[in-house]
Amino acid sequence: MREQPFFTVAALYRFTYLGDLDSKKSRLEFLCEKMQIRGTILLADEGINGTIAGNLSAIKDIVAHIKTWDEIDQIELKFSTSQKMNFNRMKVKIKKEIVTMGQEINVAKDSGQYVKPQDWNALISRDDVLLIDTRNQYETRIGNFQKAIDPRTDNFQQFPKWADDLKEETDLNTKIAMYCTGGIRCEKATAYMRQLGFQEIYHLQGGILKYLEEIPEEESLWQGECFVFDDRVSLQHGLQEGEYALCYACQEPISAEDRNSSKYEEGVSCGFCYETITDEQRNNFRERQRQIYLAHSRGENHLGMEARRKQEKY
Repeated sequence: MREQPFFTVAALYRFTYLGDLDSKKSRLEFLCEKMQIRGTILLADEGINGTIAGNLSAIKDIVAHIKTWDEIDQIELKFSTSQKMNFNRMKVKIKKEIVTMGQEINVAKDSGQYVKPQDWNALISRDDVLLIDTRNQYETRIGNFQKAIDPRTDNFQQFPKWADDLKEETDLNTKIAMYCTGGIRCEKATAYMRQLGFQEIYHLQGGILKYLEEIPEEESLWQGECFVFDDRVSLQHGLQEGEYALCYACQEPISAEDRNSSKYEEGVSCGFCYETITDEQRNNFRERQRQIYLAHSRGENHLGMEARRKQEKY
């Protein structure tokens, strides 16, 4: 019998002007430590973005605290579960952007139109709608919506250049639908697209995760699994944990089939990076993996496990 999930994972964000960031940061650090919450929360002038894990009641208390801020009238929030704690520590950081694009845009003012998961299939099934995946290629490789255009970016900062090129060959009156993991990147991308002059821009409210939570698998247009930025690596319909693991050396998600490759060595290499890592790197990775095994044998977490995790959030 499968063990019941123990931890609640909350992904949250809101684009809105935030003031008094230092005070907000200090209070969040205090509350999260007191309630044994782990994860990452980013604060910036443009809003808040975070993924945190812990006891359900404690998570709800943190969310309730954030909602007391004058600037937060509502917040995009998604809950999922995990049988283990997926973060080693709690970090609250003040940044220039809550998701890094590198562009001066007012997302709260200029973003596109939300589309609820229940209305998404009808929109993206239309022949006159251009569907764009705003995630990176290591994410799109393991799952996407049917007919989606993949910009094949390595990070979100590359998206504006791709969008600039798209503008040169696309009618500005084209209907465009955009999506990402949890909604934050596609919401920011819609604001940039509107800044370029596109008139009719839509984005999936709550992102892929909300869609997988609310839309029955038999009605779904999603294919594959959804990459997530914690130790679960990927999620399936119903937000069940997927089959993918993460290669430490190159940070690519790897399937069970990938792990059967002769080029795969846990913590050291996989088929995506076997030919590119040096002997020195290979030896360093093996030593690190040995330290992880030793830590686990003592019932401890190895903090280095989090150090290499991809930092781009939902």
